[in-house]
Amino acid sequence: MFDKILIANRGEIACRVMKTARKMGIKTVAIYSDADKNALHVEMADEAVHIGPPPANQSYIVIDKVMDAIKRTGAQAVHPGYGFLSENPKFAQALEATGVAFVGPPVKAIEAMGDKITSKKIAQEAGVSTVPGYMGLIEDAEEAVKISGEIGYPVMIKASAGGGGKGMRIAWNDDEAREGFQSSKNEAANSFGDDRIFIEKFVTQPRHIEIQVLCDSHGNGIYLGERECSIQRRNQKVVEEAPSPFLDEATRKAMGEQAVALAKAVGYASAGTVEFIVDGDKNFYFLEMNTRLQVEHPVTELITGVDLVEQMILVASGEKLSITQDDVQLNGWAIENRLYAEDPYRNFLPSIGRLTRYRPPQEIAAGPLLKTGKWQGDAPEGLTAVRNDTGVYEGGEISMYYDPMIAKLCTWAPSRAEAIEAMRVALDTFEVEGIGHNLPFVAAVMDHPKFVSGDMTTAFIAEEYPEGFEGVELQTPALRRIAAACAAMNRVAEIRRTRVSGRMDNHERRVGTDWVVTLQGQRFDVTIDADHDGATVTFADDGAVRVEGDWTPGKPLASMTVDGDPLVLKVGKITNGFRIRSRGADLKVHVRSPRHAELADLMPEKEAPDTSKMLLCPMPGLVVKVDVEEGQEVQEGQALCTIEAMKMENILRAEKKAVVTKINAGPGDSLAVDEVIMEFE
Repeated sequence: MFDKILIANRGEIACRVMKTARKMGIKTVAIYSDADKNALHVEMADEAVHIGPPPANQSYIVIDKVMDAIKRTGAQAVHPGYGFLSENPKFAQALEATGVAFVGPPVKAIEAMGDKITSKKIAQEAGVSTVPGYMGLIEDAEEAVKISGEIGYPVMIKASAGGGGKGMRIAWNDDEAREGFQSSKNEAANSFGDDRIFIEKFVTQPRHIEIQVLCDSHGNGIYLGERECSIQRRNQKVVEEAPSPFLDEATRKAMGEQAVALAKAVGYASAGTVEFIVDGDKNFYFLEMNTRLQVEHPVTELITGVDLVEQMILVASGEKLSITQDDVQLNGWAIENRLYAEDPYRNFLPSIGRLTRYRPPQEIAAGPLLKTGKWQGDAPEGLTAVRNDTGVYEGGEISMYYDPMIAKLCTWAPSRAEAIEAMRVALDTFEVEGIGHNLPFVAAVMDHPKFVSGDMTTAFIAEEYPEGFEGVELQTPALRRIAAACAAMNRVAEIRRTRVSGRMDNHERRVGTDWVVTLQGQRFDVTIDADHDGATVTFADDGAVRVEGDWTPGKPLASMTVDGDPLVLKVGKITNGFRIRSRGADLKVHVRSPRHAELADLMPEKEAPDTSKMLLCPMPGLVVKVDVEEGQEVQEGQALCTIEAMKMENILRAEKKAVVTKINAGPGDSLAVDEVIMEFE
């Protein structure tokens, strides 16, 4: 067994690998760029080596620099995580040449299956059903347009060495194929150092389901069930779960056996994932094989009790698998939500900055029941697990140079419904401030009827949020619960204020019992009758509820109960009330006396400034190119400029016909959010 492992990665996956290595008694080495000097993975490691400037192509994916770090520290093995060098055969070859173990598959397997073009050819030769497409190299945009027309729109333009949604575009016509080819090529070169592109038919109603395989170097191979990854945005997975709510046992077995056969055919050894698209009739088609650990591997670990990182390390050290296919049992249900530094109210554009507050929910292990991979009788009622894989900390910086993932929040429970409810509570409890993030969006997904029913495809987000995410509109019963809780919280705050001012002791003022609560355009007139344990809130229109909780003024999280049912609220202070966030909704809740409410109704609303004649930068980023000139007339939908942020290119387009009067930024300029790029008349 190894004494020391270098993790050739950063962020949450580096931290994740270190946790298992520590459990196995193995020392760890971190590598870091200038931007990651104070990163969590650097702090967690036993040793850390600086390898260069912030851009990944000058640090994390420079093989010579990583090899130098290995030599300097004497690491006996390298775990590549995912992304960066994890599927780079040249890196694996360099390790092999120096006698350092690669915690991943053999070079030949990486070459055969890590390259999407080669892997599809091998799958076709092996008789595996694949999606129609063109596997040859594509020289330029015009050839891409020609091939796309021959395949038939829509098509998927993909980077051969891609992953994580990078270098991937859907094209519905010639213009989109031309633009998509160039953007995919640029992203692939920047992210992977390989700009080869291929094109395949885009199946319009697919489910994205993948099989986790685990093989050793002695010819043994097993599959550990499947993961449903259909909730995707811009081809980037957002929500994953295991098992899939769609598959039956026969389809699962067929997909699993095919995945293992494919892995064995290329001499695969390590953990890997075979991805499929599955249609409504449960026909499945091979997409690609990821020759690395997947981002979403925790949900598989939660339902099987198998530590995949541990198994990878054992296989890399030459050991045989200690698990057979008969040992694999799928217990309960697990869900993963990816927390990204993306602003859902700005069409999910990247957000960077300092995490002024970062408080994940408390982690809870399901441990003993899953350790054997088998239930010991019925699962105890209410049993849940919460897991948060992260690479950040409160006060840390979210950099523009890397993937915007902050954390992977996972819940497990005996049933899917229980796992979803556990996730709802965990998301409501997760506190993140200082940057834009997608917590409200994934909270909304957890309540969406299609997700709850399990009836979703990869088109879920595009179909259900065609205009982007604009927040959650809560139904009246939920608003009443929040109104009651806020009325009770306001009474606590009022008592604090009167005591601080001394007015209560002097009997100059008493806290009233009648209040008007307004939120999301609704008004609730309530009366509060408080006692030592809580308060009874009576609504003027109908009924009363009992509110209890632990909230005190200034506390950013309120764990309340309303008529015995839990209600978790993120709380901020505003004039005459609270900013409340719960279940994906972001609400201004005003709590006023009846007289103050009467006066507030007379106040005019402040109008937002008119920016309709300006193109504002929607995210912090770098101007790659400007497609128009001053004085030029532009049409609706025409490309105006391209902004690069967090390794993704974003094309900004004209919302309507206009004439460009002024251009304020050019290629190479770094812009802040809402900085004016150009103006129109």
